[in-house]
Amino acid sequence: MLFRSWGGTAPSRAEVRHPLDDAEVVDAVRTHPDRGVVARGLGRAYGDAAQNAGGLVLDATAMRGVRHLDVERGRATVAAGTSLDDLMRWLLPEGFFLVTPGTRSVTVGGAIASDIHGKGHHADGTFGSNVRAITLVDGTGAVRRLTPEETPEEFWATTGGMGLTGVITEAEIDLIPVETAMIRADTERASDLEDLMARMDARDDEYRYSVAWIDCLATGRSMGRGILDRGDHARLDELPPARRADARRFDPHTVISAPPIFPSGLVNRWTVRAFNEAWFRKSPKRREGHLVDIGWFFHPLDLITGWNRLYGPRGFVQYQFVVPFGQERAVQTAVERLSLAGTPSLLAVLKRFGPANPGPLSFPQPGWTLALDIPVGDPDLHNLLDGLDDLVLEAGGRVYLAKDARVRPDHLAGMYPRLEEWRAVRRRLDPDGVIRSDLARRLGL
Repeated sequence: MLFRSWGGTAPSRAEVRHPLDDAEVVDAVRTHPDRGVVARGLGRAYGDAAQNAGGLVLDATAMRGVRHLDVERGRATVAAGTSLDDLMRWLLPEGFFLVTPGTRSVTVGGAIASDIHGKGHHADGTFGSNVRAITLVDGTGAVRRLTPEETPEEFWATTGGMGLTGVITEAEIDLIPVETAMIRADTERASDLEDLMARMDARDDEYRYSVAWIDCLATGRSMGRGILDRGDHARLDELPPARRADARRFDPHTVISAPPIFPSGLVNRWTVRAFNEAWFRKSPKRREGHLVDIGWFFHPLDLITGWNRLYGPRGFVQYQFVVPFGQERAVQTAVERLSLAGTPSLLAVLKRFGPANPGPLSFPQPGWTLALDIPVGDPDLHNLLDGLDDLVLEAGGRVYLAKDARVRPDHLAGMYPRLEEWRAVRRRLDPDGVIRSDLARRLGL
């Protein structure tokens, strides 16, 4: 079967199996082909993390469902193939939410392997920070229960380990109690990047969630202008009386579907410039306390089925980096280079990270993170991104492996200084190198 990443840039073929339980995962690992095994969820990795050319891919999505819900402790035990979309549909009516990235189309196993983060990292940490236990089939076929207290090295190597310590089959996660399925949000426009970052630095800690969209094509005095959205879970008494009876109702639907075939080149600097101008102008200069559905606040792109097809058959590169606080100039330089190069990015998103967790390959660290979607096609794109890598590395930052499709292997140790520590734990869990992926081969993991 041909597997593609969400960015669509480097497809590869592999055998596929659909295990239904731990026993079938154990059998697949123990009878692996020469090119090894990797687990795959809903295929939302932007690069090659869930591909295994010439080997075996385990589609884990049949292993799904909530196996236990502890209402008193706010904790759920779920199968690793369960999507965050399903979890929200099941748990929000019960009064619980969870750490979520910009899409619900991610499995629990994928969320742990990528140690995903969301708009509330400064308040809630990563997904892995809220996991209490993991069931893992390691590279020998042994079934292990990992916890941060009893097996910290193995637990944190798996959390953010890009699926390379074994196959995650189940997880126990802490939930966020909520009264409604709505967000009470504040929106404001910032005139340039300096203004935007100053606003975030001054008041982000007053909110549970914060995210800013940046116009990366704006130049001159407007360079880096943006729209800042921040919010908290709305209380029941903040809803209009007519909406309180079904306050925790959550049933989002897609609005449109991207065409199955879309020509490359339509997402370019001219179409993106027009979109950015309209998007910036339509946003209010300041709006406080408006109620927004959880789905719209966190997952606007989920309203468009197959939105990645908008970039055409050549695909796109998702580039996300983080640099420490105190290195704001690196963010400004990156935006300047993107703007001067006319690099089109519909989705340029800026956030502030809180404390890091102990995972050696976990991406977030205290600082600023910028994520970009860039269509493939510009012959100078490779040099631009290599230059940004150098900028990020010099500032003490790193790129996000779950979104990477092109970083140079020689940069990896500088970006992740605990890489050898992670490799040592991986060798204990997979001494024969059975768990493999295209990403692992490309980066020498």
